[in-house]
Amino acid sequence: MKIGLFTHSLRPRGGVVHTLELARALVRRGHAVTVLAAAEPGERLFRTVGFPVETIALPPMQGDLVAQVAQRIDTLVAALPPLLARGGHDLLHAQDSLSGNALALLREAGHVLPPWLRTVHHLDDFSQPVLNRWQERAWRAADGVACVSDFWCQHLRVQWNQPAERMFNGVDLARYRPGAEPGDAAAVAALGLPERTGPVLLLVGGVEERKNSVRLLQAFAQLRAADAAWADARLVVAGGASMLDHGAARRDWLAVLAATGLAEGPQQPVLRTGPLPDALLPALMRRADVLAMPSLVEGFGLAALEALACGTPVLVSRRPPFTETLHGTPAVAWCEPEHVASIATGLQQALALPRLPAPPPVCVAHSWARSAALHEDWYRRVLAVEPAIA
Repeated sequence: MKIGLFTHSLRPRGGVVHTLELARALVRRGHAVTVLAAAEPGERLFRTVGFPVETIALPPMQGDLVAQVAQRIDTLVAALPPLLARGGHDLLHAQDSLSGNALALLREAGHVLPPWLRTVHHLDDFSQPVLNRWQERAWRAADGVACVSDFWCQHLRVQWNQPAERMFNGVDLARYRPGAEPGDAAAVAALGLPERTGPVLLLVGGVEERKNSVRLLQAFAQLRAADAAWADARLVVAGGASMLDHGAARRDWLAVLAATGLAEGPQQPVLRTGPLPDALLPALMRRADVLAMPSLVEGFGLAALEALACGTPVLVSRRPPFTETLHGTPAVAWCEPEHVASIATGLQQALALPRLPAPPPVCVAHSWARSAALHEDWYRRVLAVEPAIA
């Protein structure tokens, strides 16, 4: 099959990683895959890949979030027709709402498209009604929908009367594996994390409301102040590339830093790295004593599985999708994410868990090869009903 996979960015966000890994696994199964991605001025893809990537140049964004989303969609609508005509794809698969909106608008305008599918990783609840309408259109107009957890499949079925295929993310066990590797220590030290320190707590994804970053910071501050084992602990926040407005969460984050007296920066108790080079995240996961994901909302929670594959214990929320995927898995501690005290207790429990000598069965079972096989079966079933353009 000739497959076009869409993603919203060239930055190392979860949905982008999912797209690239799925593309690589589909190529290994003999398919011709092209990734189509929007690129902000000056951006380049964060990793080298072995398949074509068509980038769509975005103009400098202006205005509020609604205006910027509209600009992104309009740019895709204008740029995609020649790219799709040249690509000759049998099937298109969008991983994000921006691409989904563009494909929906093109079909509404009379463009003849091959069957197109949409994976809903999670749904946001925006304060602006127009963004909620656009989010719905981005999957409602597709020829098929998938989710990466049972929870989100059920949510679409119950709340929206929309059936969804069950897909999942995968873990690259060649990248995420236990045991320090040559270059790990130097790369982590270059970020400003001292070689000798107390427990290292890692949060992947930046300061965002749905990541529950502020409550995690509060729990971390409480432990540093009250638990001798955490007195010299460090909190590392990795990543944070996002097009959404997380200003409120970041203001709350700064207020907690000020109230607790915690300093932020290299060699300080709290370190925000921003987007990282591709090879550095596995090194950080191996260096961390605990990876924390006390998230309020997640689509799959891939970072938790990647950390476990590195042998690192994790703290996760006692809610889906974690309860689906990680129930009964070793080196997992749990918390009630809306309660700071529960997060603090969960961090203490996670720190007491032994590191894993090998990736647990859940990481082995969730391979990209298996994910690609499920996607291939879905694609073939869709094409049997909605044939590709002749």
